[in-house]
Amino acid sequence: MIHVAVVILNWNGRGMLERFLPSVLKYSLMSSDSERGWQVPHDPEMELESKVFVADNGSTDDSVEFMRRRYPQVPLILLDKNYGFAEGYNKALAQVDADYYVLLNSDVECTPHWIQPVISMMERDENYAIAQPKMLMYDRKHTFEYAGGAGGFIDHYGYPFCRGRIFSTLERDHGQYDEECDIFWASGAAMFVRAEVYRELHGLDGDFFAHMEEIDFCWRAKNSGYSVRYCPRSVVYHVGGGTLPHSSPFKTRLNFRNNLCMLYKNLPDSRLNTVIRWRLLLDGVAALKFLAQGHWGEFQAVGTAHKEFKMLRSSLIEKRSQLQHNTVSGIYGRLLLVEYYLFRRTVFTALLGRFSKAKE
Repeated sequence: MIHVAVVILNWNGRGMLERFLPSVLKYSLMSSDSERGWQVPHDPEMELESKVFVADNGSTDDSVEFMRRRYPQVPLILLDKNYGFAEGYNKALAQVDADYYVLLNSDVECTPHWIQPVISMMERDENYAIAQPKMLMYDRKHTFEYAGGAGGFIDHYGYPFCRGRIFSTLERDHGQYDEECDIFWASGAAMFVRAEVYRELHGLDGDFFAHMEEIDFCWRAKNSGYSVRYCPRSVVYHVGGGTLPHSSPFKTRLNFRNNLCMLYKNLPDSRLNTVIRWRLLLDGVAALKFLAQGHWGEFQAVGTAHKEFKMLRSSLIEKRSQLQHNTVSGIYGRLLLVEYYLFRRTVFTALLGRFSKAKE
């Protein structure tokens, strides 16, 4: 039985695999470290084991040939086409038998002892279902990375942000987020999850294709009573934007559509209609801003996202009917856009004291 399965989902990323897979293989073996106190509890009845897998999402480059030639010892999971991040992982992880899954982007550089402290933390409490390490930039190693920072949150209207990153403002890491804590969402770039919980929640929502799927997954987990955690003793470095460029109409469409879908699925009844109406209005403002800046493709992408959201409404109603809806912790109680642009609260510590708490 594999204790920890590190699974890299690859799509036309031969260059990333060549660059970053060596650090993953070098530092992803389970071991004890008594000096640092990060030992994984050992069950004499079960040998603890970790293994790295590469799941290829229908690549058209030479990724598969490269892996077979350079890393024949690494198990390959071959998917017949590009299913996107969400469904690609669902199909890949269905073929992996392990206690814990680690969803790891191909553009992540790992460091020594990055697995052990997270697993040790999660095994302290079976309610800790999902976790992430500290995520720093690959090319600026003392700066928090956009996609995950020191753990993610959302505001009252569904805008995501991180400890260490609010909108485009990235903080330098000087130890300000070095305490273990609950977070709202863990980054899909390096997300640890109990396999039994992944199966219980039916994995990521494949209809999302990519973007926001990890936030939706973590929200569903929190609505089911689980905790999402941040472990600062584990550190990885992330390039980011390895598959799609930072500015892309396709990416914009997915982000706006999936954010609305996530809100519709997970908000409690008391907030659902009000938040959705406000988000549609705020998205319209964002579209006009794109138009004023000359970004015609981005402007159209927002409109397409709204059309697709309306087309998906019937399936979202069905999904919503199967989910729990609770008041959960970790939601910032104000509109982040106002806090950031009007009141200049550009770092996470300036937002403290305005977060929701779960109902007892």
